[in-house]
Amino acid sequence: MAFQTLPQGDPKGDRPWWLVAFVVLAVALGLVIFASDLYAQVFNTVVKGLGVTVFVTLVGFLLAAALGLLVALLGMSDSQILRQMARFYVEVVRGIPILVLLFYVAFVGAPAFVAAFNLLVSPLINAGLIEPMVVRDFSLMWRAIIALMIGYSAFIAEIFRAGIQSIDKGQIEAAKALGLSRSQRFRLVVFPQAIRVIFPPLSNDFVAMVKDSSLVSVLGVADITQMGKVYASGSFRFFETYSIVAYVYLVLTIGLSIVLRDFEKRMRNRAKH
Repeated sequence: MAFQTLPQGDPKGDRPWWLVAFVVLAVALGLVIFASDLYAQVFNTVVKGLGVTVFVTLVGFLLAAALGLLVALLGMSDSQILRQMARFYVEVVRGIPILVLLFYVAFVGAPAFVAAFNLLVSPLINAGLIEPMVVRDFSLMWRAIIALMIGYSAFIAEIFRAGIQSIDKGQIEAAKALGLSRSQRFRLVVFPQAIRVIFPPLSNDFVAMVKDSSLVSVLGVADITQMGKVYASGSFRFFETYSIVAYVYLVLTIGLSIVLRDFEKRMRNRAKH
């Protein structure tokens, strides 16, 4: 998993000239794409995968965040068994590269799931009420989303755990004294404060998932990278194609980083007032 740090202001107060340079470069490349028929053709082909990239990233990250929060809460439960199970999940998943996880989910996990499903509903299948599921019914895009969800959930679980544990225990005890239930304490006291600690690294993981979503192209999912790969292999225009692919990803990731950093700054300002 690749971590990316959100663009930070220079501690000495320097103006963000790197951003100015990037904008100038991005505009210049945009003009080249507009003026060149070849680059325009490559760009129009590559951006056909933009919707898939956005869908895979958003759905995968939302599912990973939900699963990560669940694992984090299990890791802080009163039950030692649940805590050990959560720790086992985090350590094992963090030790597997995302690419390997993609292959494992796609070619091992999906067939196993289909076999288990057919076994579970075998009475209905034998009665002719439903058709048995086949592996091809499990789309490659959803296999990729599940793999990203699993891979990122372990890292996100640690982010949630660190953020929740950063809250002063005195506030939790005060909430107990007020008669708030455990769920109310988490919802009304702990999480609203923890989110300020959680948001920056969570934002970094979101930007990282945009980049790691390119790995789904190894399964043939028609994202930006896959569309570029198909075009380059057919036209042998590797320089032009992968320059455009890199350009699109840079605009996506740096643009997202700037937006998320601005949102983080607004969050900090609201907390001060």
